[in-house]
Amino acid sequence: MPIKVIQTMDVAPERMEERNGWAISEFRLPITGETGSATTVFHSIFRPGSTHAKHLHTKSDEIAVYLSGYGVVGQGDSRAVVTAGHCRMMPKGSVHFFHNETDNEDARVIGFYMNAPDVAGTGYEFHGKVENADIEMPRSGLNDGILVNLSDISPDGGSAPAAWSDATVRAPIGAHNGSENALVHLTLAPGKAIAPNTLNNAEAIYFVASGEGEASGEPIRQESFVFVPAGTEHTIRNTGSEDLELFLVLTGAGSLSAAA
Repeated sequence: MPIKVIQTMDVAPERMEERNGWAISEFRLPITGETGSATTVFHSIFRPGSTHAKHLHTKSDEIAVYLSGYGVVGQGDSRAVVTAGHCRMMPKGSVHFFHNETDNEDARVIGFYMNAPDVAGTGYEFHGKVENADIEMPRSGLNDGILVNLSDISPDGGSAPAAWSDATVRAPIGAHNGSENALVHLTLAPGKAIAPNTLNNAEAIYFVASGEGEASGEPIRQESFVFVPAGTEHTIRNTGSEDLELFLVLTGAGSLSAAA
């Protein structure tokens, strides 16, 4: 199966039911089971004051990346602040929420429902509105799942497979902190590339956070997703004049080495 490049804004927004907690300003599903993926990908925009209410997924871990904005997240009875650069894993069966508490800034969040072909397949359950008391609780960190910021993650120091030697590689989420699936952050300088390689043990989904380039010859730019089925050779190249910044999720492997 060949790779597929999907531009987020070419995908129509979903119509989600607010009564089920989906008070999200824009919610798109660029990659689903219909794409051929085991994992469903979402791209969401929260206008100031908007909230995704308390909910859980009985069948799917969720990985999220906060691209812009500022807000408060809840996981069970714990709370934390999230800003651009935060990466989070919400384990299946754990109640969680997000609230954009800014007055004038959108919060952009991408996420991955691991091993779920669609939203229904996650086992989504609504668990009530987020009240002022929920938001005002102390924000001392989450007591379940994973929450880290990229600024606190050191580069891997050359432990990634050789195909990634041109990239600066950080691994905010993976087997090293208890996740069965990995989230990897990649930076490619102008002219640099991820060499042709095949991930036999995981499917790969790339998201272009900034910059422009090519994925196996197909143009990619900011907001592009690239779906790479397991066992498919592919390459990523920076063809622009600025750094190419990507997030990579691996379904079925806790690290790049395990995916190879």
